[in-house]
Amino acid sequence: MAEVTLTEVSKKFGNFVAVDAVDLAIEDGRFTVLVGPSGCGKTTTLRMIAGLEETTEGEIRIGERVVNRVPPKDRDIAMVFQNYALYPHMDVYNNMAFGLKLRKVPKSEIKDRVQETADLLGIKDKLKSKPRELSGGQRQRVAVGRAIVRKPEVFLFDEPLSNLDAKLRVQMRTELEQLHHKLKTTTIYVTHDQVEAMTLGDKIAVMWNGVILQYDSPQQTYDHPVGRFVAGFIGSPAMNFLDAKVASEDGEITLIGEGFRLVLPKGRVGKLPSEVTVGIRPEDLDGPVPNGENTMTMRVEVTEPLGNELLVYADCGGERVVANLDPHRQVAVDAAITLKVNMEAVHLFDQQNEQTLL
Repeated sequence: MAEVTLTEVSKKFGNFVAVDAVDLAIEDGRFTVLVGPSGCGKTTTLRMIAGLEETTEGEIRIGERVVNRVPPKDRDIAMVFQNYALYPHMDVYNNMAFGLKLRKVPKSEIKDRVQETADLLGIKDKLKSKPRELSGGQRQRVAVGRAIVRKPEVFLFDEPLSNLDAKLRVQMRTELEQLHHKLKTTTIYVTHDQVEAMTLGDKIAVMWNGVILQYDSPQQTYDHPVGRFVAGFIGSPAMNFLDAKVASEDGEITLIGEGFRLVLPKGRVGKLPSEVTVGIRPEDLDGPVPNGENTMTMRVEVTEPLGNELLVYADCGGERVVANLDPHRQVAVDAAITLKVNMEAVHLFDQQNEQTLL
């Protein structure tokens, strides 16, 4: 079994705390994504699991072994880096075989493993090519192949797709997901791209300032973020945030802000502070519609027709609001529009600690 468990793991560089008492339990065979903005501690966490950085505090287990003092080569992990880290003077075959040769694996077995992996990755015809003769996507496949042939207990990926163009990133995401379904090896993947996190991970760990804020399935993280940071980071375009005063009358809670007056569904009742931040995802706005209950009035600043959707950027009481509308709707720049809010999907956050309410 290849569970990976971090218990109270911290990393300090001088007085700077890069990773702060992280607890994380990754089940055997899971594809887990560490996601967050640059500098949040995700790569440092991955490097500690790999043994490339020492932990300042805490314990790391791979399977039943505590590996804090185990050298990287003895941790039975394979890491794929952002820059591929291929040997330029070696052809594809020898790049993939190099780690097996160091372990003194028999030549016949090396050949079988490399051929099998190259066939799996669709690079069998490139085994005699040098890295400089390959496209970015092919180089990435070689880097992944070099990890696969070792048959490790754990794969570690450090932003492996960030050097590829947008179309190739989508293709490689699909290929990595297919590979994981075939190999079922425990995988830990680092990215700053929340779309990669949502599409690849069985579970995602959202990190900020060295702390894991939420560790859950992608859909649960999207539907039920624990706080404003997670809500704003997961989802594209990002969630809209608007300040509102809270009024309670006859068992109904009303949110009042510049350009809107929203009534919460009757099932959503509870104690709220006098002021909250309202979170509305762009897809939970619809219209234009006539003025009415649970609507927002705003002035259009920019429109982005994307064929399958229409993104509308508008000013609502001095705040920027993004709406994801039907692409066939007619929306003019500088026009005032009214949009209907899906109140079942509205999020509320405490303005002081930014945690989710109700």
